[in-house]
Amino acid sequence: QVQLVESGGGLVQAGGSLRLSCAASGRTFSNYAMGWFRQAPGKEREFVAVIAWSGNTYYADSVKGRFTISRDNAKNTVYLQMNSLKPEDTAVYYCAASSRGARVTVTSLYDYWGQGTQVTVSS
Repeated sequence: QVQLVESGGGLVQAGGSLRLSCAASGRTFSNYAMGWFRQAPGKEREFVAVIAWSGNTYYADSVKGRFTISRDNAKNTVYLQMNSLKPEDTAVYYCAASSRGARVTVTSLYDYWGQGTQVTVSS
């Protein structure tokens, strides 16, 4: 089992920044690809970014150049630095862990999920 706890969400004005954190406990953190997803009201959960155990990263086109995913295996933590935020970034953000590969973008391939943290971007 892997337990994931997100933090760092909040209310920010358009153009601002937030850094989300996801602390993991349980099984060996470094064995998992770690992803961030988001879900806006009335919409499906969508892929945002993923970082492999090797440190390789992959982003959704909608956030490329604005968001940065990173991980600290010594602290069992993954981060999502979000810059130049837009109102359409408003959503509940979830972190997730996958043992199924490196560049995992599909929700069904993730084994563990956090409870989510709300990000609201005002215009």
